[in-house]
Amino acid sequence: MSMPAEALNTPTSGSLTPVTPKDRIFQLDMLRGWAILGILAVNAMAFAWPMAAEMATRDPFGHTGGDAWGQWAVDVFFQDKFRTLFTMLFGVSVFLVGGERQDRDRGRLLRRRLFWLAVFGLIHGIAIWYGDILLHYASCGLVMLLVRSWSPGRLLWAGGSISAIWMLFATATPLLLGALGPEFSAKMAAGSPQVTMEQINAAVAAYQVGGMAPWIENLKAWATLAVMSLFLIPVSVPLMMVGLGLFKSGFLTGRAPVALYILLVGIAAAILAVDAWASAPGRVAASLPINGLDSAAGGMAPLITIGYISMLLLFSLVGLRVFTDRLVPVGRMAFTNYLTQSLIMASVFYLPGGPEWMGTLGPAGLWPIVIAIWALQLIWSPLWLSAFQMGPLEWAWRCLTYGRLVPIRK
Repeated sequence: MSMPAEALNTPTSGSLTPVTPKDRIFQLDMLRGWAILGILAVNAMAFAWPMAAEMATRDPFGHTGGDAWGQWAVDVFFQDKFRTLFTMLFGVSVFLVGGERQDRDRGRLLRRRLFWLAVFGLIHGIAIWYGDILLHYASCGLVMLLVRSWSPGRLLWAGGSISAIWMLFATATPLLLGALGPEFSAKMAAGSPQVTMEQINAAVAAYQVGGMAPWIENLKAWATLAVMSLFLIPVSVPLMMVGLGLFKSGFLTGRAPVALYILLVGIAAAILAVDAWASAPGRVAASLPINGLDSAAGGMAPLITIGYISMLLLFSLVGLRVFTDRLVPVGRMAFTNYLTQSLIMASVFYLPGGPEWMGTLGPAGLWPIVIAIWALQLIWSPLWLSAFQMGPLEWAWRCLTYGRLVPIRK
């Protein structure tokens, strides 16, 4: 998942320079930090198992015990919620870097930044991990730059309406299938291609051949996913529009009424409670009052995302910055931390020379690794920023974007 860019300073000379640390927006960095940590919990399974497991329409693992609860935690509290947050924040970054559409200098700078983001995405996806989304965001950014000057209301109405349609589809479909009865659902399942454990184990074995095999398998998975991501542009761009609309309206910077934030937290908590109860391990579909209730609640991920945003903004408004402040350095180095997560996870699970644990750990076994990386990034981010203005990869990205070396040391 890509990280939003920072705002620019425009000196009186007319030249464009990167934002200085003192001019950064605290709330955006806080939200970036929350997003970069949360997305690792979602991505972990895609590092630990081949893409065949991720593309299965039904869970082929039959998780029980700790694995069942580990996957439940990901599905309820993390799945799609943090991707949505990343996407919203990227919409903000397009405006912060590119400014208004009539600003040609900043527009050119934005296009260069998106170009180099695509290059980073290609390297990341081909050489490290097939699940890269940087290239997808660079493509979406080319669409977003056309609407970045829209008013907050227009962005929210247009982006929100399209996103609402997608969310309605995600929530209504499982309820409709449930209403048609178990026999219809069984026929649907029988008619759709299913990934078996034999196929997944064969894919795992392909990673373990040695030599160039892991990179070849990763390349094949990346090529498939890169094509599929084109069909997600109509999903991602509206979310980016919503994010930019929320920023322009002051919602993302804590300037909305406190009562609104409290209301949105309450709505998100209610949906999470329903999803957590309906999808709890051991609960059979027949015990639910409404067939498909668990999947329908999961389809409301964008509302959960807005609830998470509201919760963090409330924390910062009511004096709980002892928690939110810890997220800020992670967010300021979000680009570096995102790619570092990929390097660590790929080295652990399939790159030659590492433990090569591909296909050996279930959800319960992945959580200690996720938590360890969280701790590492919460520690190393403020330490690095105590001496430097930005993360090392943020610095490289800026140098490429501006076509010159920019200062990195404080």
